[in-house]
Amino acid sequence: MGKIKQGAFGEFTGKVGNLVGCTWKGVPYMRTRPAHMTNPRTEKQQGQRSKFQVALNFLRTITPFLRIGYREFAERQTAFNAAMSYVMKNALTDSVQGLVIDPNKVLVSHGSLTQAFNAAVTAEEDKALFTWLDNSGQGNAMATDAAMLLVYNREKNLAVYNTAAAMRTDSKAELQLPKDWKSDTLIAYLGFCSATDESVANSVCLPLTVS
Repeated sequence: MGKIKQGAFGEFTGKVGNLVGCTWKGVPYMRTRPAHMTNPRTEKQQGQRSKFQVALNFLRTITPFLRIGYREFAERQTAFNAAMSYVMKNALTDSVQGLVIDPNKVLVSHGSLTQAFNAAVTAEEDKALFTWLDNSGQGNAMATDAAMLLVYNREKNLAVYNTAAAMRTDSKAELQLPKDWKSDTLIAYLGFCSATDESVANSVCLPLTVS
């Protein structure tokens, strides 16, 4: 039971509901009691933590890329948090190894800009060569849109990328790959970002084989 000393405006001690009356160096104050979590390790909570960790392990390798790739969604949250939300909801799948990223469902860039058209990627020596058809003028696609290239190494959990490798009208661009990535499983992504506003195109996922 709480007590008020010295009248209605005096010091409050004890407990009332979730309020606790205390003193610190002779100064009275009140604080709230911490909420009690009856079961902090429920199956649902553990599943959510697992999703978060798998998504985080993937996304933190490409954080600078995401700042541009998800900038359309960065008004009320960070671009990274927007990417985290998307991947957790759409790009995780169960496998023999447990919960994993499904690269075909990942968007490393996400927005309202017109996507790349008829895109492809091939490997030549230590380079990934991206090609696409110039679709400037379709939807809101513009000639000056910057091509965003990314190649992710699944075995090493590393990525290389360039957020301004070429313009949409160039129809091609290349990305240097580390020499020790040969025979690894690589996933390539191509997106575009506008040079005139904040719009970004949904990335397209492209299989890449390095011989």
